[in-house]
Amino acid sequence: MPIIEAQTFSAEVLARFDKELAKYPADQKQSAVIACLSIVQQVHGHISPEGEKGVAQYLGMPVMAVHEVSTFYNMFNLKPVGRFKINVCTNLPCQLRGAQKAIHHLCEKLQVEVGGTTADGLFTLQPGECMGACADAPVLLVNDRSMCSFMSDDKLDQMIDGLRAIAKEQS
Repeated sequence: MPIIEAQTFSAEVLARFDKELAKYPADQKQSAVIACLSIVQQVHGHISPEGEKGVAQYLGMPVMAVHEVSTFYNMFNLKPVGRFKINVCTNLPCQLRGAQKAIHHLCEKLQVEVGGTTADGLFTLQPGECMGACADAPVLLVNDRSMCSFMSDDKLDQMIDGLRAIAKEQS
């Protein structure tokens, strides 16, 4: 295992890092950077400068190289976001099939601007790049994992109400 400050990550996180690192040749440790950043985000909700530094130390990379990866992909949050991060695709096919209308509807329903988080901390609404489902436009991702397609106003309302119900159940 690479040398890393013990207080940077828990033993559980380091074990997860080790599992990812084992997938790559020893001289290509940096190949695990996306996986390690994903783990940091899963555990902490976002990737702080300290998290970037810890990943860089673990992988033996310059901190700037890790920062370049974390800022390139919109799946990485560099600041805290709501419990449910909603990324609406804003590329041309989705725009032609109602993405801007969907964003406007979500802004009104959630009482938040694009890029903002609701007052209750449940939702963050962000624009997103192509999600590879142009035929299903407009599409969005919830928490970078669940894709929702053909998002009409009714489907958006159902999704938000369902996510609120999940949050309430788990409170």
